[in-house]
Amino acid sequence: MDTAEFIHQLSIVFIPGLLAITLHEVAHGWAALYFGDPTAMYLGRLSLNPIKHIDPVGTVAVPLTLLFLNASFLFGWANPVPINSRNLNNPRIQLALIAVAGPLANAVMAMLWAGVIKLALLANNAGIIPAAPGLFWLIRTAEFGILINIVLGVFNLLPVPPLDGGKIIMLFIPYKISQILYEYENIGFIILLFLLMSGLLSAIISPVIYLFHHKIHILFGLKNTYIL
Repeated sequence: MDTAEFIHQLSIVFIPGLLAITLHEVAHGWAALYFGDPTAMYLGRLSLNPIKHIDPVGTVAVPLTLLFLNASFLFGWANPVPINSRNLNNPRIQLALIAVAGPLANAVMAMLWAGVIKLALLANNAGIIPAAPGLFWLIRTAEFGILINIVLGVFNLLPVPPLDGGKIIMLFIPYKISQILYEYENIGFIILLFLLMSGLLSAIISPVIYLFHHKIHILFGLKNTYIL
């Protein structure tokens, strides 16, 4: 990819990608606060300021590298919001609900971006917004917003610690086993790395990603897609 094309692609993915990663973590923080854990609030992690959540590798290096290499899909991560389970009344259930909050935020953002496309197309049909490069840029940006939020939501729901899905499954397995998984959740990184390097990760989540992508387009009556 040449420099001009890279900058153009970056202009499309920057805002929705940063929002998807940031609001995912903020949602965890707000859910934790709701259940009685103010740790994220005291550390300033309930802020919508992306700088508070940026991870140099997951938020910057990995997404930019994938973008430059023209990967099939982009993903990344932010600094995880710290949660102190000792502040929770029912940690087993509430930790699972806090974990759900991140993917749920991504689902809401995906639908909001679909709403942006719908409104842009309606405005274009009404003659309010002309069919100009700016409109095409907005639609492609919003389309990426749909896609990146679905990718992050589905990826994080994989039942592998330390992903959100790994925390959710602890609610449905015996307590002793869940404690073992919690103590050795670093092994999950090895599993994820293997899935990524072997291509199994894409094979597992791609069908789910495109299913949700298709359903959102049907829900909002969007006949055309603009997947990067």
